[in-house]
Amino acid sequence: MTGASLGRRFEGRSIIVTGGASGIGRAAAIRMAAEGGRVLAVDLDSGGLEELRKTHPAIAIRTGSVADEETARAIVADWTGEQGGLDVLVNMAGVIRSQHVAQSTYDDFMFCMTVNMGSTYLMCREALPHLEARRGNIVNAASTSSYFGHPFLAGYAASKGAVAAFTQSLAWEYTKRGVRVNGVAPGGIATPLARSVQDGMVEGADWDLYTHLSPINGFAEPDAIAGIIAMLASDDGRHINGFIVRADGGVHA
Repeated sequence: MTGASLGRRFEGRSIIVTGGASGIGRAAAIRMAAEGGRVLAVDLDSGGLEELRKTHPAIAIRTGSVADEETARAIVADWTGEQGGLDVLVNMAGVIRSQHVAQSTYDDFMFCMTVNMGSTYLMCREALPHLEARRGNIVNAASTSSYFGHPFLAGYAASKGAVAAFTQSLAWEYTKRGVRVNGVAPGGIATPLARSVQDGMVEGADWDLYTHLSPINGFAEPDAIAGIIAMLASDDGRHINGFIVRADGGVHA
């Protein structure tokens, strides 16, 4: 889909996308900017952000860890101060590690929890007052791992299950306050994160346990999820709240 064929659902709207340097976050930032949004892409990967700015100069960038409390606070405060408010928060920042649970450490397990769940919590907490003022919305990154067994990824799955539960609880808490909160649960998407699972699979992992996790029709590109995010975050999704959209090519049908 070309920029010329897109609508302008985000015309003039202020948007923050975390994990914006690559994968689904990058695709979401590009899609929402193409539809008129004023987008800030945030990531730890400064090189990836610079590449994004070269190809899409309308997208603002900021390097930093949204799993750090002071950084998350500063990102939201600076952007809302510059833009006069916030309409959409898209939390796509995340990490993954492949490990045998019995051979892992507490720090190993909590690394995924801190980055995946912790950053989502921090960014939502800081953004909510601004979103409430503009009757905005949030889209969080859950995963098919939130609901289905993905071997050797227990820490990642636990963190994404937490994101899903947090998303639904927050949606109900804010339903009378005008803020919608939804999520996406991708699976079988060709992203650097997904490739890192294949490249970094823990030694001794039984690949037979993965045979049911690959889409029969192949992995989709990140823009397939970006389109879902855009729908949820736009007025087209105005009657959707507290919902996690599973998009995995039917693997878990």
